Amino acid sequence: MRISIARDFHDAPAGRYLSDGPYSGELFRNKHLVPALRAGEVVVVLDETEGYGSSFLEEAFGGLVRKEGFANDELRAKLKLVSQEDPSLIDEIWSYIDDAQQRAAH
Repeated sequence: MRISIARDFHDAPAGRYLSDGPYSGELFRNKHLVPALRAGEVVVVLDETEGYGSSFLEEAFGGLVRKEGFANDELRAKLKLVSQEDPSLIDEIWSYIDDAQQRAAH
């Protein structure tokens, strides 16, 4: 499955929680990421948005470990991140996933 955040969710994603607004990381995780990952492999395209706040990215992706019970190795096998516009986003997202996994292990 392929998910373009800009096309399938919103071109200005923002906020961590549902209470932060209609295009939060929590909503993106619950509505798009979790169902797609439970179904199989997922490619997430990060391009064509106005940008990302760290709270959105951490909640959407780190929350996969913290709140949904995915393991880091499972995500590395099933989740591919793509960004031509800002490839540093990919490392940032994996750092949130890694941090969540480390916290869960302690």
